[in-house]
Amino acid sequence: MGRDRERVEAAMLAAVETSDDYLTEIASHLINAGGKRLRPVMAIAASLVGFNSGASESAIQGGIACELVHLGSLYHDDVMDEAETRRGVETVNAKWGNLQAILAGDFLLARASEIAASLGTEVAILLSRTIGRLCEGQIAELRHTYDVKRPVPAYFRSIEGKTASLYSTAARIGGIVANHDRSVIDALTNYGAAYGMVFQIVDDILDITASDADLGKPAGHDMVEGVYTLPVILTMTSGVAGADELTKMLGSPLSAEQQARALDIVRSGPGVQGAVNAARDYVLAAEKSCALLPDGEVTNALRSATEVLLESVN
Repeated sequence: MGRDRERVEAAMLAAVETSDDYLTEIASHLINAGGKRLRPVMAIAASLVGFNSGASESAIQGGIACELVHLGSLYHDDVMDEAETRRGVETVNAKWGNLQAILAGDFLLARASEIAASLGTEVAILLSRTIGRLCEGQIAELRHTYDVKRPVPAYFRSIEGKTASLYSTAARIGGIVANHDRSVIDALTNYGAAYGMVFQIVDDILDITASDADLGKPAGHDMVEGVYTLPVILTMTSGVAGADELTKMLGSPLSAEQQARALDIVRSGPGVQGAVNAARDYVLAAEKSCALLPDGEVTNALRSATEVLLESVN
C-alpha cells in the first residue's frame, strides 16, 4: 500500500495543476498539508478484494476523485466556520480570503467530477449523487445548529450524508473499476457506509474526550459551534445529574468557563458510552458486509479497520 499511497499523492497534485500558478497553489494547499487519504485507501482496498496485485490506475483515479470532493467540502466548511487553521496550516480562507476559498473548493469538485467521468457513466453519476448527499447532510446539520432538541435520528441522517456517503462511494467505485461481481460491489458499498458512520461517531466522541493537544484545537469545539453530536444529545436526554444544567447552558454560544463545565458534564455522563455503543453497532454491520466478500488479506484488513477505529475511544 505504501507505493500506492505515493501514486495517490502524485496523482492528486497532478489533478489540480493548472496553467494559472495562483489557482494551482490555492487548490493544492491542503493536499500539501498532508492527510491520511482514507478515501483513496478505501477505493484501492475495495478494488483489491480477492486479488494480490497492486492497485490499477482506475482505482487510484477513483480514490482521488473522492478525496478531491472531500477537500473541496473542507474549503467550503472552513469558510462557513470562519476557521483559521486546518491540518496545522492556515486555511485557504484565512490566507487568501473567502471568495478564493469558495472558488477553489468549486474547482476541486469540478476536477473530481471530470475524473469520475473518465471512469465511466456509472461512476460519474455516483459521484454527482454523492456530492448532493454531502450537501444534504451538511444542511441537515445546519438546520439544528444550537438546537438542544436535536433528535438522534436527525444526527444519524446528517452524518450519513456528510461523512458516510463518501466512504461508501469510494468503496463502490473501487469495486466497479475492478469489475467485481455486483454482489461484492454492494457488500463493499455497505461496508464503506458502515465504516464512515463509525469514523464520524468516533470523531465526535474524541471531540469530547481527547485533550486539546491531541485534537490540535480546544476540546468541545462542536458544542461551541452549536453542533450537538451524539454524546451531547444522549447526555442531555439521559436524565442524570447535570443533564438539565447542560441543556440550559447550551442553545447559544459558550464562554470558556461554560465550555469547560459542559465538557465535564458530558465526560462524566452516559452519553459517551452510549455513542460508543452506537458505533459498535456499525462495527458489527461492517463485519457482516465483510462476510460477503472473498476471503483474503484485504478483506481481513477491512474487517479489522472499524474495530481499530473504535478502540481509539475505548
